[in-house]
Amino acid sequence: MNVTETLNEGLRRKLDVTIPATDLATRLDTKLDEVRGKVQLKGFRPGKVPASHIKKVYGRSLMSEVLQDSINDTVSKTLEERSEKAATQPEIDLAEDQAVINKVLDGEADLAFSVSYEVLPPVTLMDFKKIAIEKPVVEVTDEEVDKEVDSFFKNNRGYEDKGDDAVVEDGDRLGLSFVGKIDGEEFEGGKSDHAHLIVGSGQFIPGFEEQLIGLKKGGEKTITVTFPEDYQNAELAGKEATFDVNVLHVDGPKADVKLDDEFAKTLGLEDLAALKKAIRDQIEAQLSGLTKQRMKRLVLDALDDGHKFDVPEKLVEAEFNAIWNRVKHEVEHHGKTFESEGTTEEKAREDYQKIAERRVRLGLVVAEIGNVNDIQVTDEEHQQALINEVRRFQGQEQQVYDYYRKNPQALAGLRAPIFENKVIDFVTELAKVSEKKVSREELVKLVREGEEGFDIDSDHAH
Repeated sequence: MNVTETLNEGLRRKLDVTIPATDLATRLDTKLDEVRGKVQLKGFRPGKVPASHIKKVYGRSLMSEVLQDSINDTVSKTLEERSEKAATQPEIDLAEDQAVINKVLDGEADLAFSVSYEVLPPVTLMDFKKIAIEKPVVEVTDEEVDKEVDSFFKNNRGYEDKGDDAVVEDGDRLGLSFVGKIDGEEFEGGKSDHAHLIVGSGQFIPGFEEQLIGLKKGGEKTITVTFPEDYQNAELAGKEATFDVNVLHVDGPKADVKLDDEFAKTLGLEDLAALKKAIRDQIEAQLSGLTKQRMKRLVLDALDDGHKFDVPEKLVEAEFNAIWNRVKHEVEHHGKTFESEGTTEEKAREDYQKIAERRVRLGLVVAEIGNVNDIQVTDEEHQQALINEVRRFQGQEQQVYDYYRKNPQALAGLRAPIFENKVIDFVTELAKVSEKKVSREELVKLVREGEEGFDIDSDHAH
């Protein structure tokens, strides 16, 4: 076997490889011996067919297998000897001249081909102790707990129809249909055939609920409101909108139900104090989840800043294509345009290209951190991830379970986010973490800002 390097540029490599005809002949003889005992030909007893006759009948077919095996083995061995790891499957370029191919198949010529590939770059890990992260912390006050308890009570105390002539009052539960418009044009997400709302709950845009007071069942009204400047949908933020509203039904709270120990007992709790504790725990768990999201973003940003190296073009291309296909699906099936999102197709391509590069680089960094520090996903953790995934599809649990069991790649994919989170936790423990008290609104804003443009991290890459 003869290997000559013809390209070594950045991460790109190209090799010219020649496998002598004598080596191929030896492999073919081995293959003939393997099949000799299995071949059944008319006029010969099983296992007694001469090798020369087998070669005459099956020689070309077996040689094709020999060539494929030889190429795979040679490429694998060559990369191992060169201490290189290909980022993607190497590309093999064989001669296209049929006369040359025939000579190789007939054992009259050496097998010559070229192999092109990109190597995985070496990753030199930064000193994680130099990472400084500010952890946002929200203090849950008694006032906030009381507010949530009151909201929970209003949603669960029970309601009864107030009748056709009843007037909408603060605290009533309404059924509404509405159509939202901006500059006279309907906008996405601004329409509902039957939405539920408790007046005074603050669920809708500021100013919306107050304008319903005084209406009756079947009453119609055009409401004018202005979306908040920090509204989560930037396309609507700060804009004035009108809603054509129809009141479908009006339900008033049951008068005989009070927020007390008896109410808590109907929920299976010991008393009102237990209800308050349960809701406090729920609030703290939600805030903890948001804090963890923010911390993960900060760690990934720090890892991205601390590791600068070229990434394989093929991996970036594959990642970009996956992102772009989702973007095109949104445009084609959800009525969106690049202009409506405040950009152009050219600018979007440029932005998503950067995101693809970031994800690939972070994937390589996260994988290297895991390898160097022996971070593993246990079988128990993997099994729990499968159980959690199955539970997401109520009524379809068995089908989902069977899908993962029949698709090893999908099942293995459940390990990736667990692995990534364990790596993030490892890095966070070594980093310098300081705490900063923020409000719930500030925390939500921080998380939302961190997610813009980077909705998926590197969890696909290892």
